[in-house]
Parts: sequence; C-alpha cells; structure tokens
Amino acid sequence: MSNTYGNKFRVTTYGESHGPAVGAVIDGCPAGVALDLEAIGNALVRRRHGAPRREEDSIEWLSGLKDGITLGTPIAFLIRNNNTRPEDYAHLEHLFRPGHADYTYYMKYGVRDHRGGGRSSARETVARVVAGAVAMQLMPEVEITTEVEGTRPEIGDDTVGGVVSCRVTGVAAGVGEPIFGKLNASLAAAMMSIPSAIGFEMGAGFKAAEMKGSEYIDRWKGDTSLPLTVTNHCGGIQGGISNGMPIEFRVAFHPVVSIPQPVECLHEDGHLETVSIDGRHDLYHLNRAAVVVEAMTALCLINYML
Repeated sequence: MSNTYGNKFRVTTYGESHGPAVGAVIDGCPAGVALDLEAIGNALVRRRHGAPRREEDSIEWLSGLKDGITLGTPIAFLIRNNNTRPEDYAHLEHLFRPGHADYTYYMKYGVRDHRGGGRSSARETVARVVAGAVAMQLMPEVEITTEVEGTRPEIGDDTVGGVVSCRVTGVAAGVGEPIFGKLNASLAAAMMSIPSAIGFEMGAGFKAAEMKGSEYIDRWKGDTSLPLTVTNHCGGIQGGISNGMPIEFRVAFHPVVSIPQPVECLHEDGHLETVSIDGRHDLYHLNRAAVVVEAMTALCLINYML
C-alpha cells in the first residue's frame, strides 16, 4: 500500500477512520523554520467545519520541532480520534457497500477495515491538511486559494457533489520538469488521490477540445512583465513547466456514496442485502474538500521548489 507522498518533502500518513488516531511523518523539511502552529490548527478548523462527526483535531507534535522551530529531523504528529463509533458499522463487516472501496480493498488485500472504510475514509485527509499547512509556510511567496463553484443546492435525503477551482499565484516561471515529471501531471495525480475526486482539468480544460488553435493559444502581451500573456488557457503551465502566470485548475468531486437511504450491499458470499448505512456522513462535502485541495497543491509544489 502506498502511504507516502513526495520525493523531497515526503509525507507518510497513518491511521484508520475509527482507529485510535491518525497522523503523519514529514521527512525532508528544512531546519530552522519557525512554524506558525496556530495557522496549522486553523487549517484543521476549516476542514472540519460542518462535519457531522465532531472531532477536536488537536495536534500532538511528537518530533522534529523545538519551541515551534523545525530541527531538520522527521516531523511526526498525531491526531487522536476521540469521537469514534465503530459499532455503527458492525452490520457491514461482511458487506460491500456500493460505490465504496470496500470490495476493491478486500480483493487486493484479502482483509479490510469495515469501520467507516478504514484508510479509504476521508478522515485520513486530516494528516494531509496538517502536512500541507507546513509546506505552505515554506513557500511564503506562493498563495493558494480555492473556490467552490456554484451555491450549495437543496439536498433533502440525498448527497451531492460539485467542483472546486484552485488558483495559485507567486510561482515563478521554470518550476516543474518536462516529459514524465510535468508539474501539471503531478498536480493531477495529487488531486485524484483525494477521496471522492473524479475529474481534473487545467486552464481551459475540456473546453479547449472545442476551440480552434487561433482561439486557444495564449498570445504574448509584448513585454516580459507579468502577466505575460493576454489569456491563460494553458492554466499557467506549458510543457510541464510553470510560465509565471497563475496556475489554475478545477477538481470535480462525486457525491458522497454513503447516502441516507437503504441500499443494496453485496455480501461476501455473493448475495445482496438491503441495509441502511449508518454513521455520520456528509451530505455536502465541497467546502471541506477545498481545504484538502489546497493542502495537496502545497505538497505537490514544495517537492519542486525545495
């Protein structure tokens, strides 16, 4: 199982949704950086805003810091799960929920954690948000902002998805690699690693397929000052390398698949059972997903910028 992200700034997350704790080890963080621990905690506040499951998300820093200053050694932290309800999932121990990773995890490993999906639960992203907030403080010149497109719809007894757009400014031209190390490819991989992510597009995205070349090309403004081009259809990346324009992309998220309605689940022996999927699940998760998009963007960029 791949639990580590990055090659220079490496983040290994651990923990299950209804286990005792989640957390991560960050390796490769430079020494001598005074971290704003309050800002890191505020990122977790944003992530849990409106969550049906009420967790304190208090960070316990285990190593790598002295008086809030990085030592250059691995930074380990732990966030305890204080509001678990594994009993809510007892009736699902031998059932595969539709739309979840229950079946695929079982087929790959021969065993799974049925308590809220274990590692496949979005609870794991708590560790990513903390690591991403650390990475952001190593790039003070970079600003990452997100916006949930549209307004929250009326939901009723169902769930909905949506699109999160992200804009990154302050990344100079020349960040990234050609061919197989492309910055846009790495961003796509980072975004698609987020639970519920189902689509990714840079700049004009799929609309570019409907454009003519004369419409799509980003024409020079005529000098080397920013912005360099009249339009930004490429999303700030050309040939896998940033061009100094804002990096712009969108991530589509499918609806949460734990719906508040009875559903047919597949039993391990092959028969179907109609059950209610209990537990505390988001009906609308886009605002919380946006924080994770920001974190994964920071984690992607820092591996090119260190």
